Amino acid sequence: QVQLVESGGGLVQPGGSLRLSCAASGSIRSIGTMGWYRQAPGKQRELVAKINNGGSTNYADSVKGRFTISRDNAKNTVYLQMNSLKPEDTAVYYCNAGGITSRWTIFDSWGQGTQVTVSS
Repeated sequence: QVQLVESGGGLVQPGGSLRLSCAASGSIRSIGTMGWYRQAPGKQRELVAKINNGGSTNYADSVKGRFTISRDNAKNTVYLQMNSLKPEDTAVYYCNAGGITSRWTIFDSWGQGTQVTVSS
């Protein structure tokens, strides 16, 4: 009942920037934590960054200082600003959100994924 739609992926050169967006929609009463995960070919999916409903953030060590996660609660949207991109950032990036539906059930939803490719 809660859908996440991502946008903003693409091809960028090393050192470049991209901003990913993820908008949640549906029967939402409350969103707790929103996060970004990524999965490179042959690798496990890993947490990139997350942000809770109080604005507290956590980042993977590999992206600290380069990526910034933020959210707009009024729009149920989370963003990932990615700067100083490296080839090792190449992956499919997935948005995740957990919370409570309007019918008082717990949801844990994932976006469809957006490809980020960093290459010259």
